[in-house]
Parts: sequence; structure tokens; C-alpha cells
Amino acid sequence: MAFEKILLAKDNGLATLTFNAPDRLNAVSRKMIAEIKQCWEELAADASVRCVLLTGAGRGFCAGADLADPDREASATADSGAALEKFFNPVIRAMRAIPKPVVSAVNGVAAGVGMSFALASDIAIAGKSASFLQAFARIGLLPDGGSTWFLPRLVGDQRARALAMLAPQISAQQAKDWGLIWDVVEDAELMPKATEIARKLADGPTLALARIKDALNQSTGNDLSAQLDVERDAQRFLGKSEDFKEGVIAFLAKRKAEFKGK
Repeated sequence: MAFEKILLAKDNGLATLTFNAPDRLNAVSRKMIAEIKQCWEELAADASVRCVLLTGAGRGFCAGADLADPDREASATADSGAALEKFFNPVIRAMRAIPKPVVSAVNGVAAGVGMSFALASDIAIAGKSASFLQAFARIGLLPDGGSTWFLPRLVGDQRARALAMLAPQISAQQAKDWGLIWDVVEDAELMPKATEIARKLADGPTLALARIKDALNQSTGNDLSAQLDVERDAQRFLGKSEDFKEGVIAFLAKRKAEFKGK
């Protein structure tokens, strides 16, 4: 389908999803979130897509929900929970469940649900001038988009509570130091570096990457014994794959493996 508030490009296994409301720092309107949801459904169903790169057009990654969106209900009558259940929560669930790596290239501000999008990705890289803000408490709300789940697991209980309650705006470097993101690069290097990472994943062992993602997702609710079973079952499946055979042959031949995702 044709989109208005996002851009979707596909190139040899790599899909790039770009938030496209640069005049609003890519603040998420009802129109945009509906398109994002539709896009994730399309990407999940497209077997040719092996990795997804997420970024924002212009000066910002995503400034959170668009509070000036004319399609939003008046605050006195709005059911904010219903909006989460219909649009935002399915997007976060899709990002975590899709059996393909998701890389976020954070340019500029990632605030509110924009920060949640970055946290929900598998690997997040930010430009040096980027910043992160759990803005919800500033307007009398609690973090959503899964942030109350992600934050304590990434930065620990005290920092999670401070980020949520005090709502400080932190730098990309601090986000890296605290373990919120993978790396920080110069602004001019952000998209080349993020694309390099995403391309490596798109060319990688698709089945193994999917099982890695699934195993890590399951680990948050498993004890060690249960997780060992997850690893056993996944390894049994992967050990019979063509990608594993190719990986071993390439390793012994001292050449680069050519994975087919089979």
C-alpha cells in the first residue's frame, strides 16, 4: 500500500522504514501509527525481507505522540489505553516478535514512544547529537510502548525509576554508557554505519538470527533449566539447516559464508 506518514524501501533483503513527518520531528499521529502498524504486518509477511532498519526523516528520530494531532480525541474524553491497545502495542509486539533483526538508527531526539521504538529494536545506534527522553511524566502519564518493561532490564531498577519519574533528557553517549543502546557515532556516520550493520544482518544466517531473537525473548521469563531446553531445541533445528552446513564449509575453506536463510 501507499503510505503518507512513513517511507518504506526494500533493497536485496533489507527493508528501511522511515518515520516521515519531519516538520513535527516525526511525532506520531493517528495516521502515522496506523501506517506503521500496517507496515509491520507487511514486513512480517514478506519472506524476502531479512532485516529491518528503522530511522526518522529530517532532524529527529521520533518526538513521541503528536499531541497536536487533530485526529486525537479531546483529552477529557480520550481513552488513552484504547489507543495503545489498537495501535501502539501491536507495533511493539511486532517489532519484538518478527523473526528478523530490527536495527534503529536514532537521529536527533527519541522521546516518549519514540524512545520506546528504539528500545524495542534489537540493535540501536545513535548519532552523537541524538538524545533520549521518557517524556511521559512531564504530561502526567506513565511510560508506554513497553518502556516500563525495557528500562529496568536495560539499566537497572534505580535508573529506570529515575528516567521514568524525573524524565531527564539524556545524551546519546549517556544512553550508551547505561546500556540503553549499542553504539554512538558521529552524526554524519550514523546512516552509513547503521546501514552497514543492517546489511550484515540481512546477509547473515537468517534462521539462526531468528532463533537467537526468539531465545533471548524467551529468556526473560525462563529459569536456567528452561532456557537450556530452548537452546537445545533451537540448536537441533539449526544443526539441520543449509546455512549451518554452509557456515562450516566456509569456515574450513577460510572464505566468507553465503547464507541463504534455509
